[in-house]
Amino acid sequence: MKKILVLAAMAVLSVGILTGCGKTEKVSETGERKTFTVGFDAEFPPYGYMDENGEYVGFDLSLAEEVCKRKGWELVKQPIDWDAKDMELSSGTIDCIWNGFTMNGREDKYTFTKPYVDNSQVFVVAADSGITTFDDLAGKAVAVQADSSALAALTDEEDNEENLALTASFGSLTQFADYNTAFMDLEAGAVDAVAMDVGVADYQLSTREGKFVKLEQLLATEQYAVGFLLGNEQLKDEVEATLMEMVEDGTFAKIAEEWGLSESVCLGK
Repeated sequence: MKKILVLAAMAVLSVGILTGCGKTEKVSETGERKTFTVGFDAEFPPYGYMDENGEYVGFDLSLAEEVCKRKGWELVKQPIDWDAKDMELSSGTIDCIWNGFTMNGREDKYTFTKPYVDNSQVFVVAADSGITTFDDLAGKAVAVQADSSALAALTDEEDNEENLALTASFGSLTQFADYNTAFMDLEAGAVDAVAMDVGVADYQLSTREGKFVKLEQLLATEQYAVGFLLGNEQLKDEVEATLMEMVEDGTFAKIAEEWGLSESVCLGK
């Protein structure tokens, strides 16, 4: 019996040691931040995605890397399910949501930095579909990402009569976990249109050899900001101040140019 108890105690101790070794502490013994964990959708180019080398890259992640470099923090890139972002944030698994995150209509749910990108929602269709206006979407199968700004633009009931009428005209509205899957269905003809952010649409069109086009009409307009747990003003202020330093010394504009988003950014303008 004694041997069993000793072995059990050793097993518990071993688990504790292994757990401790696998955990990265966010704050040092002096109270200074050591890591900064960014939650992002890993299939949302050009803001955050996995490249051909298996690395997580994107405009937002490049901004986060520069912020961490200046603050002396270790950046932890944490891909998340977009519809689970609130749980990830409230549990402390991530420090912020930084991935083309729309602030409009969410101001009372998160603590946001100043907006840094002006964004619009558009429809993407096959180039040979014959769909050129919103009226042409009547009776069509439309795809959208779950818990996305495009979905909100199509379904929010407050002061949204025109878009609600548009949605009612669709043959169907299907929610997908990510836009890559939606585009696969669009290419296969399983859906007729995808509602999405214009920055993501432009990226997808640039990589698909003229197979798709975006409609000129805009579904909605919005702004992106970095979202923190409601009330976390201290961390928000630190990140925002560093972003403004990057604006002032030209680094922010340089990163935006590298990702082809110079016309979309609004911070400091």
